[in-house]
Amino acid sequence: MKPCSNYRKRIAWLALGVLDSREERDVRAHLEMCPGCRNYLEEMSGVSDKLSACRIDPDICASESFHQELAHRLKAEATLSHWAVVVAQLRAASPRWKIALPVVGAAAAVVTALLLVVRPPAGSSLAPIKSATAMPPAKRDLAPTISNYQMIANHSLEKLDEVLTTEGNRNPPPAPVYTVSSFARATLSDQEPD
Repeated sequence: MKPCSNYRKRIAWLALGVLDSREERDVRAHLEMCPGCRNYLEEMSGVSDKLSACRIDPDICASESFHQELAHRLKAEATLSHWAVVVAQLRAASPRWKIALPVVGAAAAVVTALLLVVRPPAGSSLAPIKSATAMPPAKRDLAPTISNYQMIANHSLEKLDEVLTTEGNRNPPPAPVYTVSSFARATLSDQEPD
């Protein structure tokens, strides 16, 4: 059994004897209920005992090449350990994939079938339908509004140019021309008492 991931570090510290009393009580309470963590504590205690039993000679001096080779190997192992983690996660996920893969395949088959059913027959084109609904015929007179000009411009800038040229060449109906003086006279005549 594997130890609980949130207790592994504290169990290792317990094996080394560096936990404070509160954390030690917490870990020991967990160890009573979890056999995986108890096994992990036994392993860590064994490693800790073996390390404590080793005698370190203070006269040992490692060469510079030893340190460089050690750093190179540690870096290579770190790179490999990342891949090992990925492979382990994929192996752990494989039972779920055995279930999910047929579901994904069935979903892909349903989507493909829907696309084949909804797909228009070969040789037909949706372009005339889109252009007929998106753009009114060019010969039809549209009111000279900004929204109509925007709609025409979205369809074709050449048609917008054509419509604007037609509008510019059209003789506008006679409309009253207001000037400041005519406005002032009208305002004064409205204010005078009869």
